[in-house]
Amino acid sequence: MRVGDITVTPVHDGCFLVPPTAFFPSTSAADWAPHQAFLNDDGRLPLDLGGFLVRTGDRVILVDCGAGRRTEPENGHLLTSLRALGVSAADVTDLVFTHLHFDHVGWATDNGAVVFENATYRCDSRDWVHFCGPDADESLSQAIFKSMTAVERLGPVASRFEMWSGDASLAPGLDVRSAPGHTPGSNVIVLSSGGSRALLLGDVAHCPVELLDSEWAALGDVDPALARVTREAWAREMEGTGVAASAAHFPGMRFGRLLPGDGARHWVFD
Repeated sequence: MRVGDITVTPVHDGCFLVPPTAFFPSTSAADWAPHQAFLNDDGRLPLDLGGFLVRTGDRVILVDCGAGRRTEPENGHLLTSLRALGVSAADVTDLVFTHLHFDHVGWATDNGAVVFENATYRCDSRDWVHFCGPDADESLSQAIFKSMTAVERLGPVASRFEMWSGDASLAPGLDVRSAPGHTPGSNVIVLSSGGSRALLLGDVAHCPVELLDSEWAALGDVDPALARVTREAWAREMEGTGVAASAAHFPGMRFGRLLPGDGARHWVFD
């Protein structure tokens, strides 16, 4: 994907396959009937894992970094995927987190060692307090996905972090806009160059279907009501502008657009 002079490339780490009604507890099989295109042949919902490599000016920025080394053979491939793009971990200048859930910070460290040795690590200060402060609680992620906590992943590299709070500009053409609800410090990445613009949604939406019906709520929202308001606000902006968007869990991490329709929104991949 090109956004003016900016290049953004998905970097795959793997995939989780989950029962859709378990991941979206308020939904039924009937709710999913019109959305079979998002499910695999076994009726499960693929949730891709990974990050986005953003090249802007002299910066090599990785937005999120997957779930890290895991036991499942289909996961843990982010560094291999980077090398296939001709990029080593040492080439990355900035590691930007949309939020600090385990499946977005997984390769921040590996067995306690820094992975991106030349990178500045960046996150919203509100998420740092929530996930790495004295009252942190990630029992849901640990119970469901048997994950390490953010403290375990990020503690060894705490000194590398620079933080922001609220909307901010982090690099030429790369801004962050606050999108709370999924986590207190969730953000959307806005890429802009010339007259072009694109969005990296973080976990504002895990699957495009959430943008079609903002009442759907996935597991893991810290504040489900606020997450719903945030998701609907971004959906309105997206359908109003036709801006391209993607997210780390979207199918193939592909970009697409939310289009208005007669009483219903439609998602179209680019």
